[in-house]
Amino acid sequence: MGFTDSELSVTIVGDRTMRRLNREYRGVDRATNVLSFSMSEGDFPGLNPQLLGDVVVSADTVDREAREEGLAFDEKLGFLLVHGILHLAGYDHERSGEVEARRMGRKQRHVLALLKRDGFV
Repeated sequence: MGFTDSELSVTIVGDRTMRRLNREYRGVDRATNVLSFSMSEGDFPGLNPQLLGDVVVSADTVDREAREEGLAFDEKLGFLLVHGILHLAGYDHERSGEVEARRMGRKQRHVLALLKRDGFV
């Protein structure tokens, strides 16, 4: 994706922490599966261009959604990690409309296929 010398953090939390983060940063008082916090947005977007940001995943929600969808936990977790990282890379399926949502979906499927091919998920 063009980020050859970049870094990000990944944090795995429970639903209680995820609900608090979602309420505090998005104004939504419920847990969600993944949140991304981009360092290219906010008060100091150019402070460290190599630092993409943070991806936070709720293990509780991953487990519940994986069971509902008939997936293995690690498969759902991989999907959500890629999803969160794509948000850090500038992809947006919520605010930018249907065309961008399709573009993000294609990129997500492509990255997941590469990771599966190489045995990472």
